[in-house]
Amino acid sequence: MAKLSNADIIASLKEMTIVELNDLVKEIEKEFGVTAAAPVAAAPAAQEAAGPAAGPSEVNLNLKSIGQNKVAVIKAVQAITGKGLIDAKKLVDTAPCTIKEKMPVAEAEAAKAKLVEAGAEVELK
Repeated sequence: MAKLSNADIIASLKEMTIVELNDLVKEIEKEFGVTAAAPVAAAPAAQEAAGPAAGPSEVNLNLKSIGQNKVAVIKAVQAITGKGLIDAKKLVDTAPCTIKEKMPVAEAEAAKAKLVEAGAEVELK
């Protein structure tokens, strides 16, 4: 049997009716043990479902209130922002305020944990 080229196969498919194409697909599925529609339809649905659930990639770290231990909060803010002690104190004194904008989510969660440990009330937006 001579090997058919892709162009020959496509030309023969163009000559088939819808019913004949449907029968061909069923025979291919039966012969090779595959399903033509399932992987194609399931992949985009899985991606769409995962997209919105993933959430934002960047968030803002907001200080809602200082709590009882202001010095510990100032030191935590200083470590998170990289600012000097005086600038960190000024930032903490203006609470509620935004500590850092557009942080990666993992980094923001770690920073939030530091501030909560210091006694502050923090929010990620």
